[in-house]
Amino acid sequence: MRRIRDSRSDRAASLPAVGTLVNEPAYAGLVSEFGRPRVVEAIRAQIAVERNSGAADAERYAAVEAKLRSLVAPRLRRVINASGVILHTNLGRAPLSKTAVDALAVAAGYSNLELDLATGRRGERSSLVSGLLESLFDCDMALAVNNNAAAVLLALTALCKGKEVVVSRGQLVEIGGSFRMPDVMRLSGARMVEVGTTNRTRAADYDGAVTDRTAALLRVHTSNFRVTGFTESTSLAEMAEVAHRHGLLLIDDLGSGAMEPVADEPTVAESLAHSDVVTFSGDKLLGGPQAGIVLGRGERGVAGVKKMARHPLARAVRIDKLTLSALEATVRQRLTGRLDEIPVEHMLRVPVDEIRRRAAFWLVKLADRGVETTLVGGESAVGGGSVPGHGLPTVLLAIAGPPSRLALALRNGDPPVIARIENDVCCLDPRTVLKGEDEILVDAVEVAARGIGK
Repeated sequence: MRRIRDSRSDRAASLPAVGTLVNEPAYAGLVSEFGRPRVVEAIRAQIAVERNSGAADAERYAAVEAKLRSLVAPRLRRVINASGVILHTNLGRAPLSKTAVDALAVAAGYSNLELDLATGRRGERSSLVSGLLESLFDCDMALAVNNNAAAVLLALTALCKGKEVVVSRGQLVEIGGSFRMPDVMRLSGARMVEVGTTNRTRAADYDGAVTDRTAALLRVHTSNFRVTGFTESTSLAEMAEVAHRHGLLLIDDLGSGAMEPVADEPTVAESLAHSDVVTFSGDKLLGGPQAGIVLGRGERGVAGVKKMARHPLARAVRIDKLTLSALEATVRQRLTGRLDEIPVEHMLRVPVDEIRRRAAFWLVKLADRGVETTLVGGESAVGGGSVPGHGLPTVLLAIAGPPSRLALALRNGDPPVIARIENDVCCLDPRTVLKGEDEILVDAVEVAARGIGK
């Protein structure tokens, strides 16, 4: 009986050895650039692909080079945010001001991070920004850590471990990444005491839950959702009256940290008027880098923040030098009234007429390049779990064509452009596009539109 030969096996057997290929002159440049071990691994992977497919790849060198370049290509890339979401969590929340970016260069080298230049002795890094925060927010003590979740965990651990913390059931929030307040409470070593119901919590509920083991009342701002309808909540003033009558701390997890009134978002000043310890994020409405800001007011607040700063956990969640430099620069800008230099502030305040003029400029530019667009009304979002349900009027540039394919093409461009699909149309919102990005954006839209038209 005649044996039938497997042509696929024959082709696999004819594939060159990895050791032979890596020593060929054609691969010498790749070895020099990426190192022999990486090139060997990339060739091995390509040969495996060819063996499984049963066909040699005429573009073997190009495939190996592409694989190597993909391995070392930067994963963190600049994108143009045309989504209209100002504090877009997936895009890094608040973009930094030029002043804050410049400050990063100072911190990147040697600096007086923990050196008192006057005495030559070791200093405290927190002192570089704490005084500025105290001046900006008119509070008695301030501390910065690496994010607001860390600030809350540090407060509960340092001030309430082994004791009870009273919190409304309606405020047991979950933020991004399945990060839940009950989990934070458990990790801190404090015992959570829930009061009220999901939609109604009164001052009497807090008062009735206080025992000799209670350390604090906690208000958690529900920044990423709203409960409407048959509801009742206890004001901070009422909570403060209960807490201080029993000699307890009132801790307020403010979340977004609004400097000025934005819809129904509570401000830092309103919180400090009643709370002993206030925490919020630095990369939301403050417009700075990711950080957790802790503010203390009055005797209880000062004692609480001091205790937090001395706790061993403070070392684990301390702010790094790059974040500290950007935060200091942002706070200085606010103290000196240079708010329009902070991108988040500019985006929140920019008039609709200015947005319309910018969108119209894009429309004209794209029309000259044969790309059909129209202007439509819409809403921008604050984002970052801030002011849910409250949109900011805007003007969108709507691009003609299949919306999903356009959005994908824009996202896969260089640089990537993040658009949004609204009413089955791919749209760009000028509100969140940074200054100086207009021409780059127009080029990217042209490339994307032409690409899907092929």
